[in-house]
Amino acid sequence: MPPWHEKFRLQDGRELLIRPIRHEDAAPIRGGFLLLEPEQIRRRFLTTMAELPAEQAARLCSPDPRSEFALVAAEPLPPGEALVGAVARARVLDGARHAEYAILVSRFIVGQGVGRHLMRRLVKWARSRKLEQLHGEVLDDNQPMLQLVRSLGFRVLPAHDAPGLARVVLDLGTAAGKAGEPDLVPAR
Repeated sequence: MPPWHEKFRLQDGRELLIRPIRHEDAAPIRGGFLLLEPEQIRRRFLTTMAELPAEQAARLCSPDPRSEFALVAAEPLPPGEALVGAVARARVLDGARHAEYAILVSRFIVGQGVGRHLMRRLVKWARSRKLEQLHGEVLDDNQPMLQLVRSLGFRVLPAHDAPGLARVVLDLGTAAGKAGEPDLVPAR
């Protein structure tokens, strides 16, 4: 398979394809957005919205390869036809040696290892870019995500400028950051 492509078998036996996001994924992602529960949207976007605007979907599905990386977990169908069950993204911040991440997993596949697998791929990408740090913002009541990142070696810090948010940080060049280093073999 091409780079960053791999099959992933869910615990319930269904098979997904982990692959880089493509511009053809914008329409399925917008359609899948309608299937998200308001709480999922609030936890990922830190706000509520009824639909994902076309411009935002198009931007998400066209990452700049110089500074961004985005993967989807989708049905094993061609981009544009495949239902997308999860999206993970990392973005280098203006020439910095660190990147911020975001991840969203549909309730239809949550709890089956997809989020962990995608997070490990984001860490692998960040390390391949020789970045020093990967970080994100997580609502402090999003215990599943906080447990996941802790298990991968992230530190959980209060977000000083935003009550209710936690800043999660993985130091990639330290022993603490390497504790969460993923194996580079597919999890399943």
